[in-house]
Amino acid sequence: MKILKLVTGILSIILFVFVAFQSCAAGLSNALSDNGEVSGSAGLLTAICLLTAGIVSIATRNAERNGGNIACIIIYLIGALLGFVMAGSYSDLKIWAGYACICGIIHLISAINN
Repeated sequence: MKILKLVTGILSIILFVFVAFQSCAAGLSNALSDNGEVSGSAGLLTAICLLTAGIVSIATRNAERNGGNIACIIIYLIGALLGFVMAGSYSDLKIWAGYACICGIIHLISAINN
């Protein structure tokens, strides 16, 4: 599980860049069209959750206790919830939220195995 947590952490940090840029574009599109959606802001919050959980996942991958796993579960699932609920016209956000949900499940399995 240590390698899997390292890989999901690194992928989360890399995906942060893509999600953040896409969210900025979606937010600009929402502002220019004046449609009242908040999908760009939700995408940016999801990106921040991916970055935070990725850093915590890498930092605590060798820990014997479950504190890091529980923190990652909470952060990933908050990001997934934000992404699924507030996606709006930014449909890629559902993909990133699905990735966050999968990473949260991986950390849940790791916490149960400890």
